[in-house]
Amino acid sequence: MTIKRMEHVSVVVDDLPAAIAFFTSLGMALEGEAPVEGDWVNRLCGLEGVQVDIAMMRTPDGHGRVELTKFRNPDLVGAEPSSAPLNTLGLRQIMFAVEDIDDTVACMRHAHGAELIGETVQYEDKYRLCYLRGPAGIIVALAEELF
Repeated sequence: MTIKRMEHVSVVVDDLPAAIAFFTSLGMALEGEAPVEGDWVNRLCGLEGVQVDIAMMRTPDGHGRVELTKFRNPDLVGAEPSSAPLNTLGLRQIMFAVEDIDDTVACMRHAHGAELIGETVQYEDKYRLCYLRGPAGIIVALAEELF
C-alpha cells in the first residue's frame, strides 16, 4: 500500500472571505466554493447537522491545494488559543516557496494584518525562511530559495 499523492490540506476558519483573500494574496487561486451538508457529511465527520462552506485554493503550479472550511453548524470549537506557538502539538503550518520573502511579508502585513513570528532568517546559502500568522491563527511558513 502506498500513497498516490497529497490531495489537500484542510484549514477550519471563522471568516471564509478573509481566509480566501489571505491565500489569494499569497498567490493561490480560488478553484471554487460550495456549501456542503447532508447525511454523508455527518457520517464522515462524526458530527450531527454538519453545514459547512468550503473554498478550494490551488497553488500556481497546480500541484498543491488548501481547502478552507467555515462551519455554519455545529458551532466552532476552540481547541487552543489562536496565538498558539509553533511548538504546540498538531498541524502547525503550511510552507510555501516564494520569489521575494521581504516583499511577501510586507504585502501580507499591510493587506491582511499578518504577524511575523520570530524573524526572517537565512539557512546556510540555501533559503531565507520565516513564519507568518494570518486569519484564524493560521501559520504559513515562507521559503525563498537562494540557489
